[in-house]
Amino acid sequence: MITTPGPLPTMSLEEIWPPYALRITAGDLELRIVRESDFPELVAVALDGVHPPEEMPFYFPWTDAPPEKLAAEYVKYHSQIKASFDRTSPNLEFVVRRSGEVVGSQGFNAQNFPVLRAGETGSWLGQRFQRQGIGTRMRQAICAFAFDVLGAVEITSGAFADNAASLAVSRKVGYQPNGVQRKPRRDSAAAHQSLLLTPETFQRGESIEVKGAEELLSFLELAE
Repeated sequence: MITTPGPLPTMSLEEIWPPYALRITAGDLELRIVRESDFPELVAVALDGVHPPEEMPFYFPWTDAPPEKLAAEYVKYHSQIKASFDRTSPNLEFVVRRSGEVVGSQGFNAQNFPVLRAGETGSWLGQRFQRQGIGTRMRQAICAFAFDVLGAVEITSGAFADNAASLAVSRKVGYQPNGVQRKPRRDSAAAHQSLLLTPETFQRGESIEVKGAEELLSFLELAE
């Protein structure tokens, strides 16, 4: 008698890649690690507009890409982020939803985190969702997570000196000026303001709820 072997046991995506289990909620905002299934909505928001075309708030001008290329370039960027992820230098890129609707993306990136306990925040928000306090709230949420869950002791960020909106968000969250450098922007140089946030200067927002933290900390070998 020939027996047919049963199906092989399979792991869930969250078991294969524990960062996928991470979910941060703050009121009606939800931050989850970007998955491929999020790309259609993220790309739609990006193509709808992130900033006026005559302005460039980003050090790397990804929004200058033609619409027919931006989508593929965005997917490639996130593939590179995931490929560069390791336990000492976690690069966490979140899709941000408000009441279920994608509004933008929030990142926390670190190098040699177990030693330095420091990371950098970066984000973008669809233009139609700006000036509603969302940018401040999602930054407060990721900083609370970094300090309270990951155990960060400082967080850096930065913005071009003429990016008043981003700098205003940083001030509300508690970032302090940390030097000015000249950086390339499109075809010229521009003043770029570096910023530093510590637990002592952090201006907290609404409380956050974090799910999947235990799995992430174990994966990063940060669990006590």
